[in-house]
Amino acid sequence: MVVRLNPVVVAAAATSVDAFGGRWIVGVDAQVMCRFLARLVGHFERKAHLIVDRHSAHRSKAVRVWLADHKDEIELHFLPSYSPELNPDELVSADLRRSLPHTRRARNQSELAAETRRFFHRRQRQAHVVTGYFEAPPVRYILDE
Repeated sequence: MVVRLNPVVVAAAATSVDAFGGRWIVGVDAQVMCRFLARLVGHFERKAHLIVDRHSAHRSKAVRVWLADHKDEIELHFLPSYSPELNPDELVSADLRRSLPHTRRARNQSELAAETRRFFHRRQRQAHVVTGYFEAPPVRYILDE
């Protein structure tokens, strides 16, 4: 999750902004992932289930050790390799790209970050849109029991 002037990458990074006190994350490694997981489990009273891709930080030894120490609090579920259609983040990224202004592109990182924040603030008030991300046939598995 490196922040560049690329809406897809910003969307991935933006999902971590709140977990790190509103700061952007530059370069996710095992240490950053462990900090993210620690902050994430603090927001839930029951066990959290997190669907992740096969990024090296998600599969690192440090993360596996951290998860073993917190197995009652969180569990990672890995998507198959090369399967972006199963990743709900891809739907969010596509929505973000469609929502960014096409007439005036961001000229720098701070403008892109501001547009991305506006997008996510709008989506927080649009529960029907967020629910729709998970109703798409390829990611419906998330809702199935």
